[in-house]
Amino acid sequence: MSRVQVVWFKRDLRVHDHAPLFHAAAVGPVLPVFAIEPEQWQTPDSALRHWQFAAESLCDLSQALATLHLPLCCWQGDVVTLLEALKARYGDFALRSHQETGNDWSFSRDQRVAAWCRQHGISWHQPRQHGIVRGLQKRHRWEAQWEALMAAPRYPAPQNARAANGWEAFHHVPSEQLATLALGVDQTPCPERQLGGRREGHALWQSFITRRGRRYRGSLSKPLLAWEFGSRLSPHLAWGTLSMREIAQSLRRQRQKHTDNAQWAASLRAFTSRLYWHCHFMQKLESAPSMEHHTLHPALRGLRERDPKAPRLIAWQRGHTGVPLVDACMRSLIATGWLNFRMRAMLISFATFGLGLHWREPALHLARLFTDYEPGIHYPQVQMQSGATGTNALRVYNPIKQAADNDPDGAFVARWVPELARLPLEWRSMPWALPASLRQRFDFSPGKDYPLPHDFDAEARYWKSQLYQLRRSPQAREASQKLVSALASQRRPKTGKRQKTPPNQLSLFDK
Repeated sequence: MSRVQVVWFKRDLRVHDHAPLFHAAAVGPVLPVFAIEPEQWQTPDSALRHWQFAAESLCDLSQALATLHLPLCCWQGDVVTLLEALKARYGDFALRSHQETGNDWSFSRDQRVAAWCRQHGISWHQPRQHGIVRGLQKRHRWEAQWEALMAAPRYPAPQNARAANGWEAFHHVPSEQLATLALGVDQTPCPERQLGGRREGHALWQSFITRRGRRYRGSLSKPLLAWEFGSRLSPHLAWGTLSMREIAQSLRRQRQKHTDNAQWAASLRAFTSRLYWHCHFMQKLESAPSMEHHTLHPALRGLRERDPKAPRLIAWQRGHTGVPLVDACMRSLIATGWLNFRMRAMLISFATFGLGLHWREPALHLARLFTDYEPGIHYPQVQMQSGATGTNALRVYNPIKQAADNDPDGAFVARWVPELARLPLEWRSMPWALPASLRQRFDFSPGKDYPLPHDFDAEARYWKSQLYQLRRSPQAREASQKLVSALASQRRPKTGKRQKTPPNQLSLFDK
């Protein structure tokens, strides 16, 4: 009699291009499970909006599995307890799931699962779904293995699957009740959140490659245009309703189709670089998982940690700093769960340089707000934008310049900070400077109708000088070289000679 093949769905909520499901169906009866673990949803980076997107994706997955004559067993409780129950029911079984580069909690959970499997002689198969290499010591040839994985044939949804007997015992929560579970410490409503599920993701991708993507490259930095012309696939990649490989292969077909259209070609080339970038940064967390909790560069640890400046943090979290573009970005993020990359970088830059906050609490706050929260991208980016890596150029975004460049008509600020909509455009990005002669005319009083900002420019200059000074010591430079060697993107040129990527350059962006 064939062993039961337990397919543990994690952040891979699809049946297409799903290696564990495909291989399970080929060798025995299949039991698809998803563990709703209360402890996971009580971590400080979890939020209700994450669960709502996941619940919608699980409902979609359940329907897709039903077409394959398979159930989706939604078990509520600890996954090791689930494994114990499976062992009691089936005896020997095989466990199959994708590798996951998640947060510290998921890593510890997977360690417990691995230990349990070893103890009970259960085989656990973990193929990759992203271009992450476990145990990687050097980044040489990383790009080549990424290319090979993305070019490999996709796994079709299995048509010959048969369900394991007795699956009903492991089905705690019916699909129609998933959305009603009150999971997540953070219960902040997200009324304009993207919807989950493969069908939503597929429709979004199709609209991008057929219409919206043509203006992608010129819209990346602008918050209003990026919402319309960006792909916004990130939550679907984070929860795996679409596979990275199917997007990469579809994208290459589109690039061949549009070689004669300069605008399409430039936009699709720019989007291709973001796919490399996605896995490139996830590899950083895989190789240096401590960066979720600790400053990466040893010479910069302890910086900004003595004075948490709680009132500044709260004002930043609520979108009441008195700096219009910063507040507009935060308020839009609270309502929609998504923000373009440039504005995300500006939020962290402003929190750490403009307000002098340590990066950790702002990172957790943004993690809770991003529907597309991907730890492997989030923490390396937060540390880079806050200057904590010690190897990258300091990126300090001036919110007034960013407003002039990326919201020149003030429409984004007017939408999300309506108390400023009545001001003339030239004063909308810095209302504190509104001349007295215009205050009565526009019925606006700085400090009363809208907060007065902290002197963020002086604060940023101070922290930049502190970081530059700390990075100059021989010990700091030595530590920087070690970090570059371990984590930076590196290539070999066609001559075969080693080519080291300079510390401030990310060559994957140049694709």
